[in-house]
Amino acid sequence: MRFYIDPDITKAETLPAFFYKEKEVFEALKQKVFLQTWQFVGDENLVPLPEHVHPLVLLDSYLTEPMLLTRGKDDVIRCMTNVCTHRGNLVAHHPGKKRNLQCMYHGRRFALDGTFEYMPEFSEAKDFPRACDHLHEFPVIKWGPLLFAGLGSDFPFQNVIDKMKERVGFLPLDEFVLEPSRSKDYLVNAHWALYCDNYLEGFHIPFVHKDLNEALDYGSYTTEVYDYLNLQIGYADGDAEVFDLPEDHLDYGKNVGAYYYWVFPNMMFNFYPWGLSINVVRPISENRTKVSFISYVYDEQKVDSGAGALLDKVEREDEFVVEGVHKGIRSNFYQAGRFSPTREKGVHHFHQLLAQFLNTR
Repeated sequence: MRFYIDPDITKAETLPAFFYKEKEVFEALKQKVFLQTWQFVGDENLVPLPEHVHPLVLLDSYLTEPMLLTRGKDDVIRCMTNVCTHRGNLVAHHPGKKRNLQCMYHGRRFALDGTFEYMPEFSEAKDFPRACDHLHEFPVIKWGPLLFAGLGSDFPFQNVIDKMKERVGFLPLDEFVLEPSRSKDYLVNAHWALYCDNYLEGFHIPFVHKDLNEALDYGSYTTEVYDYLNLQIGYADGDAEVFDLPEDHLDYGKNVGAYYYWVFPNMMFNFYPWGLSINVVRPISENRTKVSFISYVYDEQKVDSGAGALLDKVEREDEFVVEGVHKGIRSNFYQAGRFSPTREKGVHHFHQLLAQFLNTR
């Protein structure tokens, strides 16, 4: 099946309703979108010192990809598959200090860079070891303390980070501290892409978010579209907290209360004067999604003010409308909608990318 989104937003229709309903499409997104892009895998403090490892499962219940972060003697952080190349057992089960990686099943051993080192009872095996006996390594990009792993080889993720740095590069990201008490998972009874659709437009703010609308100047709210990236700028209204922007900044002299970045396909980076809230949208099924809010605090005194306050309340309001849309598109009489040319550029861009990836990969 193929999808078409007219590049002219004034003519375009949204993705058809069956995109959000069909299990076949949901599974196709796994292979053609998620396994071709980049994902947030945590921060460098998961492997704080050389000779430390940290196993993780990427997008559990969807990709369910076993991965492993390591920091070798060379102090380089790597990400690789956590699956032994002998019989497929997990290599590491617990985080902590390790000089090497040894599978507990049959003793195959790897260096912390994933290189095959030793395997008992294989002296008579021909053409062994081969390149496929090393652990598969994923490319890693580090931004401040944040770590991202590339599942697809041709997704230019560094360009995405560089574009975000144009606006938020002045912030001392290395000084941002993970705050577990302000981090939380939410279960949403809706398709993951509907959650992204909602995030990608500020059109609904006056109708859904009373408190947020009071903190932002809706009339000045803007959306900028880039390759694999959207930026929504929330300008503060009244006495709400704003960024202290340097003189050479693109927005110097403006009252910016928030920079909302969305990165294809499922990551949001919400920068506020107090720090950063990363939202990772994790598909579970066609009808269920987990959204992880991961908070990094820079200025504790500003946490409870401005556009970045009351995040839990805003999230609950978003969940209510997204779940309503999820129920509504199951109607036999809804096929597709139209885009507001002034307010839904981000959603239009998202739908174009989804169609592109599904049609060409």
